[in-house]
Amino acid sequence: MQVVEDVEERDGIRLSWNVWPSSRIEATRTVVPISALYVPFKEREDLPPVLYEPVTCKACRSILNPYCQIDVRGKLWICPFCLSRNAFPPHYKDISNTNLPAELLPKYTTIEYTLSRPVQVPPIFLFVVDTCLEPEDFEALKETITLGLSLLPPNALVGLITFGTMTQVHEIGFNACPKSYVFRGTKDYSPGQISAMLGITPRSTTLPSQQQQRPGQPHGAARFLQPVQDAEFQLTSILDNLSRDPWPVASDKRSLRCTGAALSVAVGILENSFPNSGARIMTFVGGPATEGPGMVVSNELREPIRSHHDIERDSVKHFKRATRFYESLAKRASSNGHVVDIYAGCLDQIGLLEMKSLSNLTNGALVLSDSFATSIFKQSFQRLFEKDEFGNLKMGFNATMDVQTSKELKVSGAIGHLTSAQKKSACVGETEIGVGQTSAWKIGSINPRTTLGVYFEVVSPSGQPVQQNSRGLIQFITHYQSSSGQYKLRVTTIARNFADAGSPAIAASFDQEAAAVLMARIAVFKAEIDDSPDVLRWLDRMLIRLCQKFADYHKEDPTSFRLSENFGIYPQFMFHLRRSQFLQVFNNSPDETAFYRHILNEEDVNNSLVMIQPTLMSFSLEGPPQPVLLDSISIKNDVILLLDTFFHILIWHGETIAQWRKANYQDQEGYENFKELLELPISDAQDLLADRFPIPRYVVCDQGGSQARFLLSKLNPSTTHMSGGIYGSQNAAGQAIFTDDVSLQVFMEHLKRLAVGASTS
Repeated sequence: MQVVEDVEERDGIRLSWNVWPSSRIEATRTVVPISALYVPFKEREDLPPVLYEPVTCKACRSILNPYCQIDVRGKLWICPFCLSRNAFPPHYKDISNTNLPAELLPKYTTIEYTLSRPVQVPPIFLFVVDTCLEPEDFEALKETITLGLSLLPPNALVGLITFGTMTQVHEIGFNACPKSYVFRGTKDYSPGQISAMLGITPRSTTLPSQQQQRPGQPHGAARFLQPVQDAEFQLTSILDNLSRDPWPVASDKRSLRCTGAALSVAVGILENSFPNSGARIMTFVGGPATEGPGMVVSNELREPIRSHHDIERDSVKHFKRATRFYESLAKRASSNGHVVDIYAGCLDQIGLLEMKSLSNLTNGALVLSDSFATSIFKQSFQRLFEKDEFGNLKMGFNATMDVQTSKELKVSGAIGHLTSAQKKSACVGETEIGVGQTSAWKIGSINPRTTLGVYFEVVSPSGQPVQQNSRGLIQFITHYQSSSGQYKLRVTTIARNFADAGSPAIAASFDQEAAAVLMARIAVFKAEIDDSPDVLRWLDRMLIRLCQKFADYHKEDPTSFRLSENFGIYPQFMFHLRRSQFLQVFNNSPDETAFYRHILNEEDVNNSLVMIQPTLMSFSLEGPPQPVLLDSISIKNDVILLLDTFFHILIWHGETIAQWRKANYQDQEGYENFKELLELPISDAQDLLADRFPIPRYVVCDQGGSQARFLLSKLNPSTTHMSGGIYGSQNAAGQAIFTDDVSLQVFMEHLKRLAVGASTS
């Protein structure tokens, strides 16, 4: 396990299998595909600064790496992917076995090149702001955006669009008085119409000349997008004087809100002015779109916003049309490398389900909060602008990722916030998992959390297995624009051994944590297309097949069933995944489901596992804090529990503890231990909150209180109102949970019976 963690720290990669089956048939029998979770923007302090261009293979375009064979005399290197011989460029003339460049050293399987071509256009931040908000919300939002301006790089270009009944594009290059262009909220404008109305001429990706930017001579996009150092005062005064949407709203109506039209104008401005440049459209929405393109519900309050049940029955009037509209916008933004962030501040739904493709296809941020005055929104927004030690934003713009494989492997696809770059190389496989039929993808933006799941297939036929002890190679090549104004290329190359069918090395190399997350991503991808019961059946079938292949058991004897240590917790992950909010939509709105699935496809292995199987810590007066089972037997009157579901951090006080706290024992002399007990989970919770994005909801509750439902819904119901209080052979403990869900124990018994007896298709 330590080796896996070291590789993750060095290369930002976790693989489902660390030894690979040598034939196609054997690979399908291992059930979980060979797959990787890769963090292309992994923070590393020991990466050497490489300020020259990478050396690429003339045949397959892979990049020089530590697995290449080199001939120092002949100044040649052999590409391990296609076996072509390549000459080193002239500046490698002094290469020798004792004088190797960094990219050939074994410790630099990941290396980052700073390319010589500078970025022509600095990062662009276009704020799209909803003005149909309550006064308190509106003031809080304006304050947060004003603060956000001070966190941007001084040369970043900024612009402002506001929307309510109409869409207004504010001209910030005009200082004499506030000036804006108004677009009708009911109309869908084409990119050509938008550029004609605003006087923007489509152009190449070069900066507006100094003459164009000079005050008094505004021209084209420079009137709407200005460097923040020049425009901060103007933009701040526009925000200060910004008033709420003046259109009157009757008591039985919703505000007229043209979210779709505003986003369409924002995408149109950027694709006309700065195609293929790093840009973020930061959208702040306080309610559903009720008019124009992309509307999700009418402005009549008597028409409720759609639920999961309505969508299943196909009785939603605007759903399909709105979804198609936002998808087409998302594809336009993604093809130009632009990102769409959505910040929702509303107690009800805003139509996130219809709009999710905007963030999912461009890797935009998605934050769901009850109001723009909450700390969840404010802190999450600020966290997006974290900077590194050099003062640069921890985000890359307009990123693309290429994957190269050696001849025994092919790429099946990728799952994450990305779109296909339509690259049909020799590495593309026939099987399709996620976004397939390509070996390259566009990712609008990358940050230290961005984690991509990439899936592979073995293509060696079983009659011609791979030679003994041969290695397969995979290379990830990520190109992005840094906020420092440079293009960077990060290259990670990994090699793993192949093993013959039946080799114990394959089973021993299984990483159950990475595999659980990679299978969860496939399940969520399927859940977007198929019915939930079909996805659960698929998950069950995969689990049974995996156990049949790798467990030790005697045929038709469930008591003989044993899983080795590195498979032991995998069924438990699947049990919790089946019950999770990613696959069970009951009790969640369609917007919440879209939000949860978005975050799962963004995070690394450890954070994703916390979402699938939350962690539970118990604090008591009898000893130090300790992790306890995510189970109803962990509920006791005299403990405090700290639950971390990633989305919620909950501190739960047992009945006795709550009574003592209400009696203020902690303030009395002689009860210092009790005071410390109350404070411990709070400080642990603060540590968990420190690096999360978005900020989790923080809940403090007592046993029997209404908020305790967050805890009860996550626990394994080993003691229910039906069970007579038995957990294994122990006496009843904990609290009965009122549910018809099966417990983990029943689930495991079923699994054992099916694995040792019944064959599955």
